[in-house]
Amino acid sequence: MNPIKKIVIGIVLVCTTGLFVYSTSKKVVLLDKVESFVLPSTIDFANEKTPLHIVDVRERLDREMVINTNLHSTTTLILKRANRVFPIIEPILAKYGIPDDFKYLAVIESGLVNVVSPAGARGVWQFMPLTAKEKGMEVNDLIDERYHLEKSTEAACKYLLEAKNKFGSWTLAAAAYNGGMGGINKQIENQKVSDYYDLLLTEETSRYVFRILALKEIMKNPVKYGFDIPTEQLYHPIETKKIEVDSTITDLAVFAKGLGINYKILKLHNPWLRDKKLDNKAKKLYVLEIPTEGY
Repeated sequence: MNPIKKIVIGIVLVCTTGLFVYSTSKKVVLLDKVESFVLPSTIDFANEKTPLHIVDVRERLDREMVINTNLHSTTTLILKRANRVFPIIEPILAKYGIPDDFKYLAVIESGLVNVVSPAGARGVWQFMPLTAKEKGMEVNDLIDERYHLEKSTEAACKYLLEAKNKFGSWTLAAAAYNGGMGGINKQIENQKVSDYYDLLLTEETSRYVFRILALKEIMKNPVKYGFDIPTEQLYHPIETKKIEVDSTITDLAVFAKGLGINYKILKLHNPWLRDKKLDNKAKKLYVLEIPTEGY
């Protein structure tokens, strides 16, 4: 095909589909048309209003909205997981008096799955080992409660309450979860301002609250932003029962079989068990969960 014909075909494709890519293999690859959206006129985090009349604030929110509305696979999976995970997180936040919006902090930290950061933070709430221990979690080679959703959520609540008491703002408490209380306090002292939206912070912390705001807006209004997921395709809560253990388990695979399940299912529901055994010379009481249906 001569160059002129290629150009003509390209123009036609742009007019009819909105976007195309001409590859080196001489094949025209069509891409989905990118839909635009209007930013919400108002938005808040934990009932603390975001000042969208400030140009850089509005554009920072716009950036995160554009990114997350176009991360289709990631955002779709988050929406599916939230249907299972939020019912566990929400009552714990309420118990500690933490605003419900903080469940979206867990979303941006981990996508609501147990992940490991390059720095060594782990779990849905992404705790470093020292902070986890300070907040009452057991962390060693056999047990790592950073992978325990309920206990790590409670630890996150304790941290956030401390940060709120220190800064007087839930927005700054959220920022401190990322930048550290010491780091945020230092910038407040250096810059002589005490509002998150007035502070010049590292890029990660500067984006942090806006990422929370973007996921909150998208997850509360999924259809508006192109995520129309049928209810039956969401990940539904799995009914479980609790098993109390206060002795050593020498082989978790054998133990699981005795419960009518397998090693995989035991570990999926108790990811805080980090080895193939559970040494428990101190006779500490541990509570395991297994599905009532066995899978």
